[in-house]
Amino acid sequence: MPIPYEASGRTQQKLRTRQALVEATRELLAQGATPKVEDAAEHAGISRTTAYRYFPNQRLLLLAAQPQLEPKTLLDADAPTEPMARLDAFMTAFTQYNFDWEPQLRAALRLSLEPDAEKPLLRRGRAIGWIEDALAPLRDSHPHLDIGQLAVAIRSATGIETLVWLLDIAQLSHSRAAKTVRGTAQALLAAALDRPATGQPSR
Repeated sequence: MPIPYEASGRTQQKLRTRQALVEATRELLAQGATPKVEDAAEHAGISRTTAYRYFPNQRLLLLAAQPQLEPKTLLDADAPTEPMARLDAFMTAFTQYNFDWEPQLRAALRLSLEPDAEKPLLRRGRAIGWIEDALAPLRDSHPHLDIGQLAVAIRSATGIETLVWLLDIAQLSHSRAAKTVRGTAQALLAAALDRPATGQPSR
């Protein structure tokens, strides 16, 4: 198996060069661009030849620019345990996470639509685990509920795909879009608990 370019020779300097390309890509994504390798190289002040040694194609570059943090939960240790309040606290954090990483997540979404391509990390259902953590108290209070299926339903209606539609097609502001997905999440939970849905987040 060939040794990756960064794993041989002056590894620390190569690591810094790679990170410079990744940061340049994130900056360009934040400006609304979908950078190619040569764009990132120019933005970082690195030669194209060198850049292509790290990232032979645009796809690998964009994948490297995705969020690297993988927390097990988006909730604080003192998060509420009451189901509606806990889910709302999670949705506030989840929506903010999506907005903080919006350019990178939009790029990941575009990549995920490519046919016959390996899916980016964020398209592999990491958020499902976060939502299941938010719903965890229901395992004791409502053991009949299928927590996994409910988490999938909430994710399908509140993730970056939905936010993109609300922002770009429905032309909502970020605050209105956030309120909408929070209300949707609460409505899904209310339906699962067989409660009347208010349609409004709790705060």
